[in-house]
Amino acid sequence: MAERQGRTRYFRLADPSVAAALEALARIAPPEPIRSLRQGTRAHALRRARTCYNHLAGRLGVTLMAALLQRGRLAGGDGNHHPDRARTDRLSAPGRDLTYELTPQGRRERAAFGLDLDTIARRRPTVRYCLDWSEQRHHLAGPLGTALTSHLFDLDWLRRTHHRRAVVLTDAGRDGLHTTFGVPQHWDKQT
Repeated sequence: MAERQGRTRYFRLADPSVAAALEALARIAPPEPIRSLRQGTRAHALRRARTCYNHLAGRLGVTLMAALLQRGRLAGGDGNHHPDRARTDRLSAPGRDLTYELTPQGRRERAAFGLDLDTIARRRPTVRYCLDWSEQRHHLAGPLGTALTSHLFDLDWLRRTHHRRAVVLTDAGRDGLHTTFGVPQHWDKQT
């Protein structure tokens, strides 16, 4: 049985024996070949940290959102995609199934960080999310995600690379995201 969500189709397995068979096949199947070092490096860089339109995505983006949720600065969801509960969410698209919002503490911290929330969200919700295609979790989008990402570039906490959309976190950014938002120092080493 297939369930459509945008351009993505999710299939349910008939029973656990089918799942066991698929896992066994996956263990013996050869991985899709990376044909060049450049191809492998670019794919890794995009999964690690990238821009999604004009906001932060990849492992860094979902880790930042998870830190905001864990510290009670955002409310409204758990940051995870639940395909069994999602009605309209699809990969690499603005999420619609949940409404996240800044908590009062989150509003105070964003203002102290230099983000003018009254200017950011004039006609649309301040906080939106996208379902990250590489992590299958939510990353921060919308006016807040855009303003935050722009500010991270202005502070030189993030830098663009020669790969289209891939970004790197500077040492100052690693320290700043940890101190300011609670992002673990070794976010890129976590599984």
